[in-house]
Amino acid sequence: MSSDEKDIRPSPIAGTWYTDNPQALRREIQSYLAQAQEPEIQAEVIGLIAPHAGYRYSGPIAGYAYRTVQGKQVDVVAVFSPFHAYTGERLLTTRHSAYQTPLGLVSVEREMVNEFQMLIGKNDLTAYEIAFDSEHSLEIQLPFLQTALTGKFQLFPLMIRTHKMDEIEIIAQAAAEVLKDKKILLVASTDLSHTFTQDIACKLDEEMLKRIAAFSPEMVLEAEEKGIAFACGAGAVAAVLRTAQLLGAKTIHVLHHSTSGEETGDYSSVVGYGAMSIER
Repeated sequence: MSSDEKDIRPSPIAGTWYTDNPQALRREIQSYLAQAQEPEIQAEVIGLIAPHAGYRYSGPIAGYAYRTVQGKQVDVVAVFSPFHAYTGERLLTTRHSAYQTPLGLVSVEREMVNEFQMLIGKNDLTAYEIAFDSEHSLEIQLPFLQTALTGKFQLFPLMIRTHKMDEIEIIAQAAAEVLKDKKILLVASTDLSHTFTQDIACKLDEEMLKRIAAFSPEMVLEAEEKGIAFACGAGAVAAVLRTAQLLGAKTIHVLHHSTSGEETGDYSSVVGYGAMSIER
């Protein structure tokens, strides 16, 4: 393997979580965007909250989020996600210079990552750099971004395991600092409740969406901590909310909610999905 190939993160999920056929993938995502109702949003959308299951399950819901930025052109997309594999690290990022998807390469904004590392390092926090990881929740957003946005963009990727608000504040302050002079989009990658019946899942998800819509990262983290409501990417959501606040965002819209039961027909144990937009 050449050094160039080592510098590119190959997709471990293309062909399983979503199709590895570029033409079919673009058509599928375009269909999700077309099917989603376009909301009446007057302000500038600078952030999204979108699910990260296989496209069969959550693609239509993600379409509602990405419909709000269809045709938009940005310099940098900051995708904040959870990290599902066990690690003791509280915060991670990629060591690679680009992510590969069937739709092409997405370059990582390495200078921004390095500046971010320097800023959080002043508060004894480090984003552990990983290579050839299998994390799906960050990558699954990339083909949607490649299809919905116009032109090239660079990626600022963070995988957030901490649910401590003081660390979320450090992350958000540093992220806002490196992003403030760019045309940007923030994306929080998260699913909602897992393995509850449809009725219970909908009640739990309603509570979590209400807390996100209140624009309160503290309330999101509290819900997870107390078992009131659930989001597997609660840390990522909290970090995006706080970063968006620091960048001037004022409002949040709940665009759509659904569960895996809508696709499978099995309502006995479902996963919840929500789509939201953040505006300034």
